[in-house]
Amino acid sequence: MFVESINPFNNVLLSSIVAAIPIILFLLCLTIFKMKGIYASITTLVVTLILAITIFKLPMNIATGASIEGFFQGIIPIGYIVIMAVLLYKVTNETGQFDKIQDSIASVSQDHRIQLLLIGFAFNGFLEGAAGFGVPIAICALLLTQLGFKPLEAAMLCLIANASAGAFGAIGLPVTVIDTLGLPSDVTGFAVSQMSALTLSIMNMFIPFLLVWIIDGFKGIKETLPAILIVGGTFTILQALITVFIGPELADIIPPLVSMLALALYSKKHQPKNIFRLKDSGEPKSIVKHNFKTLIYAWSPFVILTALVMIWSAPQFKALFSPNGALSALVFNIQLPGTYSDIADKAITLPLNIIGQTGTAILLVILITILMSKQVNMLDATRLLKLTFKELWLPIITICIILIISKLMTYAGLSNALGEGIAKAGSIFPLLSPILGWIGVFLTGSVTNNNTLFAPIQSAVANNIGTSGALLVSANTVGGVAAKLISPQSIAIATASVQQVGKESELLKMTLRYSFAFIIFICLWTFMLNFIIH
Repeated sequence: MFVESINPFNNVLLSSIVAAIPIILFLLCLTIFKMKGIYASITTLVVTLILAITIFKLPMNIATGASIEGFFQGIIPIGYIVIMAVLLYKVTNETGQFDKIQDSIASVSQDHRIQLLLIGFAFNGFLEGAAGFGVPIAICALLLTQLGFKPLEAAMLCLIANASAGAFGAIGLPVTVIDTLGLPSDVTGFAVSQMSALTLSIMNMFIPFLLVWIIDGFKGIKETLPAILIVGGTFTILQALITVFIGPELADIIPPLVSMLALALYSKKHQPKNIFRLKDSGEPKSIVKHNFKTLIYAWSPFVILTALVMIWSAPQFKALFSPNGALSALVFNIQLPGTYSDIADKAITLPLNIIGQTGTAILLVILITILMSKQVNMLDATRLLKLTFKELWLPIITICIILIISKLMTYAGLSNALGEGIAKAGSIFPLLSPILGWIGVFLTGSVTNNNTLFAPIQSAVANNIGTSGALLVSANTVGGVAAKLISPQSIAIATASVQQVGKESELLKMTLRYSFAFIIFICLWTFMLNFIIH
């Protein structure tokens, strides 16, 4: 915060209402005015700048610095990770490795319930961790339809299953972005990662049961109980251990991979007593089986990715780039001139550390994959990079603008002012905290954007009511995951992937009750955790 007062009207309620204008405007632009995300964010940015400078008296040089910082962090690390993750998917698709991965999953069983657990739940989670950005919904829904699932049903099931992985999509971005927001020292990405395990562990174990129940009721659960326990238990336990002891980056990489392997090994010797096929699904399609060497090659990019991300996320590796670390010379701290504030006693500084970025780890995997391939060369990779950039530049610019808005709201004290106003709800606020995240993801379609916008507010409220900031920010994250089932962006991607464009409202109706059920549980559980933790 770079201003003298967060209460310019000497009235907490009025100041908080004015501070809420950017958030309310952004929501209205997306819903009532039906503006595209880029136009909604630009409109909100203009209004936020006016409020920050004229009402909250943010100095112009600080506003400029905040804007540069927000844009910079939208490019690095967020844009860098997103582009590299999607490029890796495109490269493996071009080499043919991704097709073989799909074959290896589909060949495990002809039972639709087992296929749903493998593809809709575990593989969905893996793709969310490796790429995110709609890739898991698009790929898994399409793959399920190829195996006999009805298009909208496949889309619905993948949206529901994605709730177990949405908090850590694209190499943990929704949680690691918290470290770029300048929140109090106890509200870090790692702390939020640890806190989220208390809620997500319950949801992760429940979702496989829910998926099987949706397509085959309690009979299906009874007949596939060992498979459900294996895939759900493996995923849940590993994700909890990783989020608590390592961090968010690998939370959607290792657990789904191991759960897929565990279920595949179990299914080699044990198949359900009755092979279940959905009505009107037709005869099972013949699936190409590949030898072990081919499968190892097919999965190698993601095995290498797992290893490199583990290295990049290790404290020992990160310590190399600390001020006294062996590679500290590779880190450039760019101070923005004219942004020094006597109140904050610091200037805005941009740390540029390309080597230490997770996106660089993904880039290395891409280069290794290309060198190992006979089908793809550097010219192909350049073409795919151009295609990836063409597809993603607008969403990334939108993310940058949202980060600028968040920085302005933080530095000008709007987030704190809004937090003080919301804190008037007092001890009841933890019950409502997840709803803020639910609204954020419903409207932006992104848990990353949601945390960028609302994590500072959740943190400010936590400080004002004397509760855990990490708990409320984790509630914001997990509450946002529940909204991914119904966000317009997710619905649009799902319907497009299964060639059902125009039936968005029908798919929304199919997923709405499950989203409501998840958010109700998250609200009640967060309220209980607030008392347990304190």
